[in-house]
Amino acid sequence: MPAADTLQRYRAKRNFARTAEPRGEVAAAGARLSFVVQRHDARRLHYDLRLEWGGVLKSWAVTRGPSLDPADKRLAVEVEDHPLDYAGFEGSIPKPDYGGGTVQVFDRGLWAPLDVAKVDQDLAKGELKFVLSGERLKGGFVLVRMKPRGGRKEARNNWLLIKEKDSMATPGKGDAVLAAKTSVLSGRTLEQIANGAAAPKTKGAAAPKMKDAAAPKTKPAGLPEFFEPQLCRLVDTPPRGEDWLHELKIDGYRLQMRTEGGKATLRTRTGLDWTDRFSSIAKAAATLPDGIIDGEAAALDAQGQPDFPTLQAVLSGASDAALVFFAFDLLHDGKRDLRGETLEARKQVLRKRLPAKHPVLRFLDHFPAPGAAVLASACRLSMEGIVSKQRHAAYRAGRGAAWAKSKCRGRDEFVVGGFTRGLRGNGLGALLAGAWRGGKLAYLGRVGTGFQAAPAADLLQRLSKLERGSSPFSGKQAAKLSDVVWVEPELVVEVAHGGWTEDGLMRHASFQGLREDKPAAQVTPPQDPPRQEPAPRRKAKPPLGMSNPDRVLWPATDATPALTKADLAAYYARHADRILEHVAGRPLSLLRAPDGIEGGLFFQRHAMPGQSPLIGAVQVEGQPKPFMRIDDAAGLAALAQVSAVELHPWGARADTPGVPDRLVFDLDPDEGVPFDRVIEAALDLRDRLKALGLKPFARVTGGKGLHVVVGLAPPKRGDGPGWPEAKAFARLVCGLMERDQPKAYTTALAKKARKGRIFLDYLRNDRLSTAIASWSPRGRPGAPVARPVAWSAVKPGLDPAGWTLHALNQGRISADPWVGFGKSDGSLRDAMEALAREAKA
Repeated sequence: MPAADTLQRYRAKRNFARTAEPRGEVAAAGARLSFVVQRHDARRLHYDLRLEWGGVLKSWAVTRGPSLDPADKRLAVEVEDHPLDYAGFEGSIPKPDYGGGTVQVFDRGLWAPLDVAKVDQDLAKGELKFVLSGERLKGGFVLVRMKPRGGRKEARNNWLLIKEKDSMATPGKGDAVLAAKTSVLSGRTLEQIANGAAAPKTKGAAAPKMKDAAAPKTKPAGLPEFFEPQLCRLVDTPPRGEDWLHELKIDGYRLQMRTEGGKATLRTRTGLDWTDRFSSIAKAAATLPDGIIDGEAAALDAQGQPDFPTLQAVLSGASDAALVFFAFDLLHDGKRDLRGETLEARKQVLRKRLPAKHPVLRFLDHFPAPGAAVLASACRLSMEGIVSKQRHAAYRAGRGAAWAKSKCRGRDEFVVGGFTRGLRGNGLGALLAGAWRGGKLAYLGRVGTGFQAAPAADLLQRLSKLERGSSPFSGKQAAKLSDVVWVEPELVVEVAHGGWTEDGLMRHASFQGLREDKPAAQVTPPQDPPRQEPAPRRKAKPPLGMSNPDRVLWPATDATPALTKADLAAYYARHADRILEHVAGRPLSLLRAPDGIEGGLFFQRHAMPGQSPLIGAVQVEGQPKPFMRIDDAAGLAALAQVSAVELHPWGARADTPGVPDRLVFDLDPDEGVPFDRVIEAALDLRDRLKALGLKPFARVTGGKGLHVVVGLAPPKRGDGPGWPEAKAFARLVCGLMERDQPKAYTTALAKKARKGRIFLDYLRNDRLSTAIASWSPRGRPGAPVARPVAWSAVKPGLDPAGWTLHALNQGRISADPWVGFGKSDGSLRDAMEALAREAKA
């Protein structure tokens, strides 16, 4: 619907001769986005959530009101757009008119989408993530559109409003926020508004415009808890001109510092409270005047330079290096919101309120010199890059054009071996580049940006004369070849890039120009990027401050060298992204080997007093002791410090432990049963699960068995199947396999029943049960790893203990065999219904 018509439905439903609701017009887009939640006592009490977007208020009726408990999923019915003026409306709508009843402003403030450039796309897709900064509602939320029942088109769009798990969440007390009875606008209750009572006569009681509601020019009632931060866009080169100031980019954690009454709070860019993790900074900041400062926390290495690995070591408790807070912006001075002031003005005030030459609190100065010169200096200092900011710009939440970051980049010559055309089939799309290594042309990546019209047209014309029928590259090829035109490797180009991936390919490559002064035959790999073949083993470098890094955890075997705590830490660091995909945010049990696997192992299920603060605790209903959890790479480093040689996560998230989101079937062969029979069982189970609408994945366990893993989608309605249903489903699937092949399979626990058979272990699928994590090492000789495998690899010859920590710590990291695992979740409810029909057949 055109922008001018978005309020037609709103106006058509109302008789403005009877109601005091504003008629309104579509407004111009504002610099900040407001939101309002109105308590609406109509046919039944509900709450209307309204988000400013496109000059109107996008609106949802939340039947039970917003909750601050992430476990609550509140129905939010999409209704017609409302005018921005409606945000200040409070009063009674006459009955029986549409919406007849009393309206109260329950909360208001500013909101920010996760990606401001994709709001329309996210709304169309049916999932909008955003952050609220109101007087009562704060932190992250998500709106998820529900699918129509039975695929039928419905007259209204139903969504779910869900609180994100962050420091603003109140698990188990989500409705407590609704206990507030008065309006944040007038201080009146619903009853007082319905009776026509006047608002309290306080200065400034008149309803301000929503655009100014969270950033008043007069002194606010109190210092805000948190401001949505401004973010940078990545650019190839720093912006030019006198309007830009340039700061060094600090390699650390972005934090927002709030000081009030001699106490400091530190929050991440998403609003998480990390005060305890940076307690030394908070202690130093407690003496600052009231206000809110934007900055970066970093740890300094031996040369006094910010170093991210050092920072992670400090947070894991493995180092006592100095922590420093680099302050670069002042958002609030304790009396007023400064975000509307220019950057220069904010920084001038900030400089004056920070103590001079303080060891912890430092003012991050800027440079008015040309950005290219500042970037060159930053790169010479081995810094990550620079951040360029418009000196006269206000502070705006989200990612905009006023802040840009430029990274230190390589700039080298490469040989062109192929190209692709633009999206419309004409023009230059990308170059496939490489260099000569050992007499063969090695592929080093695609160059897809930096093309200007005239040089690109000239280059395309030259390449067209060099076309050939096959790839000139030897060894590893590009991931996508269907659209590539191969050429003779004769042209040399200069490319700016941001370093190398583990696969030896360029990061963020940008075309700079054609080099006609250098023969293609002389182009060799710049700085010799990572090779495609395994590199010789190097001794692992322990994290700073790790105790006993040389302690041997796995003694040497005939096939593997001895492996130490430092080797374990290096493995966890290198594979952190993959390991965390399967263990982060879940209750977690550990197999620990403090004195090595030959010195005694013990299984730890519960959090313990005195453990690293990077290992969290999860209180599960009905359990007397909390369980452990980790959330990031620093948490993995803390597990290496305590010699955790195996990781066993739950099949549920820590915030919803009663809702399974994956099933694990463990195929455990009896002694003497060849592994080829386990492979046959896995393929049989795979086909059965696929027939039930599920998508199974395979994992070797690092032992003698194999796991079949299935991702589960969250229930679409009601409480959905829980652990009892999941266990019963897994048991029935295994029982049907046993029924069909009783000589091959058994579900009996007794060992005598397993003679010559494969035990189909469904017991992993229970509320307190765990299974070995993908990519986890095993506490067994040789340090085998439980590794995901593609189904194409599940065939005779597969070795369930064929991957070891030693091997995976060498060479390049191969592609993840479980492509699409996180997007493959199936419906347990639907699978149960299909299985019930099969069992009756």
